Amino acid sequence: MMAGLEWMSPDFLLATFGEPLFWISLVIIFVECGLFFPFLPGDSLLIALGIFIATGKIDIFFGPPGLEIVIAMLFFLAAAFAGNVTGYEIGRKIGPRLYQRNGRLLKQSHLDQTREFFDKHGSKALVIGRFIAFIRTYVTVVAGVTHMDRRKFYVWSLVGGALWVLTITLFGFFVGARWPWLADNIDYLILLLFALAFAPAMVEWFRRRRTAARLAADGDTSGSDGPSLDSAVAPRAPADDEADHRLERGADR
Repeated sequence: MMAGLEWMSPDFLLATFGEPLFWISLVIIFVECGLFFPFLPGDSLLIALGIFIATGKIDIFFGPPGLEIVIAMLFFLAAAFAGNVTGYEIGRKIGPRLYQRNGRLLKQSHLDQTREFFDKHGSKALVIGRFIAFIRTYVTVVAGVTHMDRRKFYVWSLVGGALWVLTITLFGFFVGARWPWLADNIDYLILLLFALAFAPAMVEWFRRRRTAARLAADGDTSGSDGPSLDSAVAPRAPADDEADHRLERGADR
């Protein structure tokens, strides 16, 4: 892992904390899913813990690895859902004040982009947004700010959390069971995961830039087409009126 980003490396975290990393990961997942810290390694932790459980590097519960991963995913889902509910309630109670701030971690632009995403996809944003960096952190707050029906939020948030935990954790578990050597070289897999996680955000960013450039070009073109108002209708001077009168008198003679 790159210098300065060791804290995002599951290998580094495992070497530092040992098996208690499992419990620390629950706190990280909770914070990332509801408390405005989108830079935490939630995705990488899920996939890494799946690998660590499959290879026996983390052995918290009694029973075979298959049973352990099921119990672990229940804990992960509980942490993710609790984080979502916390973010939702914060947005519901102090949403307008959040929009008035523009801090380092909670930027108004992030909230605006997430709200556009939420308006576009509706309730499904709580499922789709789980797999997109930044959106995962802010979409619950936006749902609270817009006063989304609480029961509907709980249902869709639970569905999204379950799909997120199941797909990523089981992917790590089966990869670790198939290629155990990845447990000692997990950084390469995490870098790939980061690239996949940020790809949708980058595509959206390029799409926005292209749309903005096209609108700007259309505005310039429409502004330059045809004569301007000033050139089409020039103000008349008194000398122009006098010249017209002379022509009229000459015509009468």
